[in-house]
Amino acid sequence: MSGDVREKLRREFTREEYEAVRDLWKAHSLAEDARDLEGLIATLTNDCVYQVVPTGHRWEGHDGARSFYRALLGAFPDVRFELSDIVIGPQGVCEEARLTGTHERDWLEYPATGRAIDFQVVIFFPWDSARRLFLGERVHFDPIAAGLADQG
Repeated sequence: MSGDVREKLRREFTREEYEAVRDLWKAHSLAEDARDLEGLIATLTNDCVYQVVPTGHRWEGHDGARSFYRALLGAFPDVRFELSDIVIGPQGVCEEARLTGTHERDWLEYPATGRAIDFQVVIFFPWDSARRLFLGERVHFDPIAAGLADQG
């Protein structure tokens, strides 16, 4: 275990900070549902990082976050996240959700299929306690189970 993780585990977490993390996550989720790109950006530090972990794709800063969302919402214009679990703590928010939508345009290295998608995704929103914003997102999913990548 790295020293950074140990430090995060020892960090005190007040009810006020818990509520700040939870409320910011709610604002982020509502902005995403409304396709309010600037509302999403308002929940992020200016040096935020977005990562799609299984593919290694990475975007940095507010412009990077905008690029991530434009690509995601362009490829899956009807994308919907149905929350199935959530953990909120001093490190941030970890959510598990069912992602559904239609794959209408290419996304990352995955060519558009025009088919419906339906898969589980886990997203971690690291929290910056000093700036009281999210440091971005780390997105985890199985591209094969999602129907985006070939099995063989």
